[in-house]
Amino acid sequence: MTWKCACVNIPYGGAKGGVIVDPKQLSLREVEGLTRRFTTEISPLIGPDRDIPAPDVNTNAQTMAWIMDTYSMHKGYTIAGVVTGKPIAIGGSLGRNEATARGAVFTLLKWAEAKGQPLTGARVVIQGYGNAGSIAATLLQEQGCSIVAVSDSSGGIHNPAGLDPAKVGAWKQEHGTVVGFPGSDEVTNQEILEIDCDILVPAALENQITRHNAPRISARVIAEAANGPTTPEADEILYDRGVFLIPDILCNAGGVTVSYFEWVQDMQSFFWTEDRINDSLKGIMDRAFDDVHAMSERHEVDMRTAAYMVAVARVAEATTLRGLYP
Repeated sequence: MTWKCACVNIPYGGAKGGVIVDPKQLSLREVEGLTRRFTTEISPLIGPDRDIPAPDVNTNAQTMAWIMDTYSMHKGYTIAGVVTGKPIAIGGSLGRNEATARGAVFTLLKWAEAKGQPLTGARVVIQGYGNAGSIAATLLQEQGCSIVAVSDSSGGIHNPAGLDPAKVGAWKQEHGTVVGFPGSDEVTNQEILEIDCDILVPAALENQITRHNAPRISARVIAEAANGPTTPEADEILYDRGVFLIPDILCNAGGVTVSYFEWVQDMQSFFWTEDRINDSLKGIMDRAFDDVHAMSERHEVDMRTAAYMVAVARVAEATTLRGLYP
């Protein structure tokens, strides 16, 4: 998270934390109780001017609402800025739910611009049909792409003629999985990565692209909407094969960027229009892509190395300027 925030140049630090539990095995009341207890335990560490939690795997806007409410109850008044990714009704930001996917699509548009080839007609495979994956599918379809395969934790579906993201989403809402969607063939979460396509969007879990399957990936560009989906060994193989990879700390930074916007709005008690949020997000993602791509070209390194070079340089400069205390 530190490098991700530095890569897109927003004034946040970075941390991760959570509870080892499968919330799908718990009732809603149990999840609420767990969330409130966890918030109570970490309350000395969090605050609008300290650490500011946000949603990640298996958490959502409701989880953030419970965290904000618990923290506020301890303080005796509402403190909306303690957490981001909240529901709109209690200080959340317009555009936050779509931010991770929208940011990833902005980086793909910049890739298309850099390579001189439009996204129109590109065949897209998306591993992970949760928040980021499903919204990315819709946004890419709006750009003229054809979504040929998607998957969730239960498995995947494939149709070379294209899938309708809205209909797939409705099927998942009704059946709890994309598997079984009419007119599609079933594939596994590993097979889906090797389907013939132009754009591959890993939007699921870590370590999905490895040295074992990297030689068989056919995509021209990989947009890492998930954190850490590619292993270091696979990175080398993909780079040698000429596959353009947009690394996670750049590609999926739209989420934390709009979390930053949400915090700014909460601190000012002044909320922006969705157009302003999306325009501001595009400006930040475009500049970040340009900075990383320029670093990649200048030093003849892959995009992940370039992203780390940009991020580490910014943190190092800030650390040097601040100096040592006392």
